[in-house]
Amino acid sequence: MSMNNAIRDWRAQRVWLLGASTGIGAALATALLTRGARVAVSARRAQLLEQVIAPFDARQCCALPLDVRDADSVARAEQALSASWGGYDLVVVLAGDYQSHILAEFNLASARHILDTNLGGVYNVLAAVVPRLRAARAGGLVLVSSVAGYRGLPRSLVYGPSKAALNNLAEALYLELKDDNVAVSLVNPGFVRTPLTAHNPFPMPAIIEAPAAAEAIIAGLERGAFEIHFPRRFTWVMKALALLPAALYLPLMRWLTR
Repeated sequence: MSMNNAIRDWRAQRVWLLGASTGIGAALATALLTRGARVAVSARRAQLLEQVIAPFDARQCCALPLDVRDADSVARAEQALSASWGGYDLVVVLAGDYQSHILAEFNLASARHILDTNLGGVYNVLAAVVPRLRAARAGGLVLVSSVAGYRGLPRSLVYGPSKAALNNLAEALYLELKDDNVAVSLVNPGFVRTPLTAHNPFPMPAIIEAPAAAEAIIAGLERGAFEIHFPRRFTWVMKALALLPAALYLPLMRWLTR
């Protein structure tokens, strides 16, 4: 069932990608620019952003370096983009960080960094863009989360809870913004080969490449989907596990990951 207005023509879309210097964000920028969208890319590392958009016409794209953990940085970038483009049609929040955490090696500073980036950064973006989207009574907002947010997982004391919060937040935003004609979509990838997942010390089932993830996101937005999850051969298994009662899920997960 289509829960949002389907995007039919990317050439009519002004898209702001936050977290687009590497990985899924960079691949998504390339895919959208190839389809004719106007794309603004943001992240902390300006040089990497410039490399992402270098092959494309400068009139079609721009780089806006920022740190999503800094609300003022996000607000300044939003104002600059609005002044240059007269607004935007789709905001995709991909910025995030990942590190496995177990209690035996727990580090509070690292935990706070993950939460400030993965969750606090999203709220900084919302504060900057939602008023303009609501005033326009048009456009869309996409939050990129993870299937790690479906249920508790080993080695995921911080990353998983930050993504579980995003899943909840996306649903709350959908309920709030539907009457304003602002679309909200939630992206829950499985394992995607990126610089962040390269450090995982365990096998990653059904892992896909970043360009494939970008294509899955675009296909979901073109369907008007609320939740976009991939690869399906993995995410449907995770969804099925998430339906189990704790008395079954927790012993099973201990057995599967011991």
